[in-house]
Amino acid sequence: MPWGTVAGMTDLGLPDTILACLFDLDGVVTRTAVVHAAAWKETFDAFLREREGEGFRPFDDTDYGEYVDGRPRADGVRTFLASRGIELPEGTPDDPPEAPTVHGLGNRKNERLLEMIRSGGVEAYEGTLRYIERVRARGLRTAIVSASANCRDVLRSIGAEELFDVRIDGVIAAERGLAGKPSPDTFLAAARELGVEPARAAVFEDALSGMDAARAGGFGYVVGVDRTGRGDALYAHGADRVVTDLAELLAPGTAS
Repeated sequence: MPWGTVAGMTDLGLPDTILACLFDLDGVVTRTAVVHAAAWKETFDAFLREREGEGFRPFDDTDYGEYVDGRPRADGVRTFLASRGIELPEGTPDDPPEAPTVHGLGNRKNERLLEMIRSGGVEAYEGTLRYIERVRARGLRTAIVSASANCRDVLRSIGAEELFDVRIDGVIAAERGLAGKPSPDTFLAAARELGVEPARAAVFEDALSGMDAARAGGFGYVVGVDRTGRGDALYAHGADRVVTDLAELLAPGTAS
């Protein structure tokens, strides 16, 4: 079916007005959100221990959800440190991981993340892949929208790069000067490249910052993906529907 002539979308759990789907990567398409959280915890706990001694208050799941999840790397560092009343020099994106700067700390986290990915691999959520394949078979266009600078490599590692017509990730956002989530800039850029108005696109996110970005951008439908038991928070931040797996959106008989 040619794009633009899509019939009813009830079998996909979407309003009939939707013509395109925009997916976050970490926690929606892949299980890398767990790896990201672990890398952030190791990085911040080591930093806080060096700064405050053994009596420091560790980085926890609440900190990850409130200050880091879904944000560009440097924004996550700034936001979390600000929550603890800590300021660091900005530095530059090329700072080495040991540099006592915002970018240095972010690079320390990314170095640890890449070690974890290489040692354990990346897993995809099979329900999400089935859902995206069904979405594309029904004639909707798709985009991946991620703050990660490693997005393309992660997609290639799970053989999913061809499932997306458009990719807006941390690398492209930096090149174009796009603000990260909770700003809607990256989602809006993806919608423009897909040739749809935000009101005709659905966003699939697991991060509270991503919920805020989707709502700020005026997107037509927002699906929260609850992998960690915070469905109420996803609704509070603007989700139209919350699921634990995207396969739940498929009508009976279409999920296999």
